[in-house]
Amino acid sequence: MKFEGIYTPAVTPLAADGSIDKAAFAEVLDYLVESKVHGIIIGGSTGEYYAHTAQERTELAAQAKDVLNGRLPLIVGTGGIRTEDAVAFAQHAKDIKADALLVGTPPYALPTQQEIALHVKAVDAAAGLPIMLYNYPGRMSVSMGEEFFDAVADVKNIVAIKESSGDMAQLHRLAIKRPNIQLSCGWDDQALEFFAWGAKSWVCAGSNFIPREHVALYEACVVEKNFDKGRKIMAAMMPLMDFLEGGKFVQSIKYGVSLNGLSTGGVRKPLSELDAAEKEALQGVVSELKATIAAIN
Repeated sequence: MKFEGIYTPAVTPLAADGSIDKAAFAEVLDYLVESKVHGIIIGGSTGEYYAHTAQERTELAAQAKDVLNGRLPLIVGTGGIRTEDAVAFAQHAKDIKADALLVGTPPYALPTQQEIALHVKAVDAAAGLPIMLYNYPGRMSVSMGEEFFDAVADVKNIVAIKESSGDMAQLHRLAIKRPNIQLSCGWDDQALEFFAWGAKSWVCAGSNFIPREHVALYEACVVEKNFDKGRKIMAAMMPLMDFLEGGKFVQSIKYGVSLNGLSTGGVRKPLSELDAAEKEALQGVVSELKATIAAIN
């Protein structure tokens, strides 16, 4: 499987009582299809998977498969503290005929490089689907390093990695030493650098609400290979990147989606929604970003 383009980790809308709003979720997916992103990820951090029950996660994945109906590839996240849970999510993804898996490091347990490799191999054996690894030490507390990559070199289903360490040296090592693993940007304000080092995809939460602008950066850098244009688009996007890293990431993404007239509801505890000043600030950032990028030729 080739990962090329913008892959959106879809938000999970909530109803007033805190339950998942399945009708609103379908509308979010339809909007993303119409916006011409290149793939959908369910069960990622932006989707608040950590705050969902196992049943909610499998039901969401199944609904996403039904709603997308082959219009876009579906990648299902298998994140879990226990390997047994990740395996179960992988098996379910296989059952619903998902296109690929997103497989990260189990959080909290602080597994060794060999233990991370065994975890990934167990998930692979359960589903036999293409795998996009997910390296996010900021959330998981451990990073996928050289020993890990050596240990999984025989896993043929590992085709890509969402690299979210923020470590530019890690990007360089992957591009140079692991050319068989497709690079996908997982650290938004480094998207330009990822594309320069050969990445052809970007897993970006902001594409939930400004998909066309994210697609524009991908097309400038990867399709047109016009990095002068890419730098202009990236410069216009940086104020949004800075805002999203201000401490209320998922809340900001969900509010951004609501600016497009879609229902998202709140966020599950312990998170809390943006206040009025934060909402106004985000609106201003988005408005200026859209106008600036629209004027770039």
